[in-house]
Formats: sequence, structure tokens, C-alpha cells
Amino acid sequence: MQDDLTTRVARDPNYQLLKSRRSRLGWWLALAMMVVYYGFILLVAFDKPFLATRLGEGVTTIGMPIGLGIILFTVVITAIYVRRANSEFDALTEQITKGALQ
Repeated sequence: MQDDLTTRVARDPNYQLLKSRRSRLGWWLALAMMVVYYGFILLVAFDKPFLATRLGEGVTTIGMPIGLGIILFTVVITAIYVRRANSEFDALTEQITKGALQ
């Protein structure tokens, strides 16, 4: 019984579509995060004077807003994934479940 259900789910075109879309999105978001994070690390390694440049008369340097931007970028790409998961991916999962249990 369990093997039959597994086979039906694996053969469902919606399941293949779900796997493909979810995987593609995950890889693109991971790549974006790697570029942003490692770009910052490369700045730290090779251009410390730029990051240490003060903004105005205070103690805030350019590196601080860039670091904050990285944190905000992480929140944004997480929100993008959650939004897609809660709409498109959940709808596909529901279709797969209905199709498998018929």
C-alpha cells in the first residue's frame, strides 16, 4: 500500500513541477546570498579602508550600513521563499495530495 502511494506521488507531474520549481528557487536564493555574503567578506579582506570610511562626524562607518544591508537582504530573501512556499508550493502540494489519495 505504502509503495503504491509513493509511486503515485513520484509519478505525478505536479510533484515533478514542485520539485523543479522549489529546487530552482532554492538554488537562486542560495546563490544570491553567497554573492552578497562573500562579496562583503572580500571587501573586508581587500578594501578595509573603504569599509572604515566614516559617514559624517560620528563613529558610523560605511561598513555598518553595508552589514545591516546584508542582514536585511537575508530577511528579504527569506520572505520571498516563504511567500512562494505559502502560495505556489502549498497549492501544488495540495494538488499532489488530492491526486495521490484518489
